[in-house]
Amino acid sequence: MSHTILVTGASSGFGLMTARALAKAGHVVYASMRDTAGRNATRVAEVAQWAANNDADLRTVELDVQSEASAANAIDHVLAEAGGLDVIVHNAGHMVFGPAEAFTPEQLMQQYDVNVLGAHRVNRVALPYLRKRGKALLVWVGSSSTRGGTPPFLAPYFAAKAAMDALAVSYASELSRWGIETTIMVPGAFTQGTNHFAHAGKPFDTAIATAYERGPYAGVAEQALKGLAGLEPADADPEEVARQIVRVVGLPHGKRPFRVHVDPSQDGAEVVNAVADRVRSELFRNIDLADLLSPRG
Repeated sequence: MSHTILVTGASSGFGLMTARALAKAGHVVYASMRDTAGRNATRVAEVAQWAANNDADLRTVELDVQSEASAANAIDHVLAEAGGLDVIVHNAGHMVFGPAEAFTPEQLMQQYDVNVLGAHRVNRVALPYLRKRGKALLVWVGSSSTRGGTPPFLAPYFAAKAAMDALAVSYASELSRWGIETTIMVPGAFTQGTNHFAHAGKPFDTAIATAYERGPYAGVAEQALKGLAGLEPADADPEEVARQIVRVVGLPHGKRPFRVHVDPSQDGAEVVNAVADRVRSELFRNIDLADLLSPRG
């Protein structure tokens, strides 16, 4: 069955991989990104050419998840042009790298704005339609860092991803009676094949950052990145995240997994999440709300 799907943050990385994979699978896919007439104009043209070359229905739409107006315009555009919306892939996000102390409060706020509030803005625009429709899927692209190993100097990103995961978990039970299903995709630390680490932001407080670099933490940043890369198998393929999203979207309504891990390095998140998700399920059963664990319809 073909679905109409919106993928946020689809100018590169997991987002672009996922948009292409879903379109190849026969879905109508909107790859959303910022500044489609400016910085990303070249990407828009590349996406159009790729769609033509692959006979796939992959389209682009302007969407800045940090803007309520932009989110509203994007959803309105999809509904008007495609006539509906079945799946949202919450992928938009950004990483920063450096000692936590060196990031300003404003930088932490920006991390939460992109990684957490961005998805919330899109939901607030799309959910009235999806709730009325009575059948939909939200896919949240999270991170194994929320419960797996957490190497140093990624604190703002880890904290934001943990907040996103918590938001996704709460949304899941609050939307299930509306027939809206939830899957949380949990990628590990893919150090190759995406620009995730290469495009990571740096702390604004350079004086504090330098104190770490020249003090007792000298060399820790390099060792953390080297260590992560060393844990990653040589055949680790970030495209597997896209393939797993395609698989989940293709499953029957009500049969999709709540959480899917794609972590070649096996940092432990799968083990800890299994316990956390079991405890969540037990609590819902203990308070006679077990029906909220799966979507209605």
